[in-house]
Amino acid sequence: MCGRYVSTRGPQDLVRHFRVTEWRPEEALAPNWNVAPTDEVWAVLERAPREDRTPAAVRRELRPLRWGLVPSWAKDVRAGARMINARVETVHEKPAFRRAFVRHRCLLPADGFYEWQQIKSPDTGRIRKQPYYISPEDGELMALAGLYAYWRDPHVARDDDPAAWLTTCTVITTEATDEAGRVHPRMPLALTPDHYDAWLDPRHRDAGELRALLSPPAGGRLGARPVSPAVNNVRNNGPELLEETTP
Repeated sequence: MCGRYVSTRGPQDLVRHFRVTEWRPEEALAPNWNVAPTDEVWAVLERAPREDRTPAAVRRELRPLRWGLVPSWAKDVRAGARMINARVETVHEKPAFRRAFVRHRCLLPADGFYEWQQIKSPDTGRIRKQPYYISPEDGELMALAGLYAYWRDPHVARDDDPAAWLTTCTVITTEATDEAGRVHPRMPLALTPDHYDAWLDPRHRDAGELRALLSPPAGGRLGARPVSPAVNNVRNNGPELLEETTP
């Protein structure tokens, strides 16, 4: 699974990297070295305005979404806490994700992510979880494959009230490769730049073709290093969380 990640790139950098055409500067997010479920996260997505559904009207947006997908049919937002990840093997058929897989796909920018490995103490025999920070060895940005969904709050009367709508997202995961596989069997699935356009295009709705974009990443790209257990506490946030420690 992917339960924590790092996202520190500024919006201007993300706009350039993903060739975004629409971004609202007032929707700013601070750098986050300990992104946790229910946090607001940057997402890149494409959509057309309701009043103009022509292909030329499709625009690429950078916007903050809440991590933890809440399906449109959910009774309340608490459903999102259980849907921070979607397995690539079943994402196209699970009721919570299959509609978003065909209609609402996004990319979630990340510097890297955390996973935990169970380690047994040779002295006490007790099991503890050692966190590792996993990221591209070349320092390049990761574009995590994600889905998003709109949820209508039934307690808000008017549809045109911004508080009536919540937009949430989930991270697609796959079998782990490279150093990540030594730490945990699952990892977030990152797309390469040559697949950005096809993944984001809302007109692209063939499930088979979309699944073909989600191939396992090539080996030799990711490195892992042990970091402080301070990352276990979501209140801790800062670049010191990435410093290597002795397991």
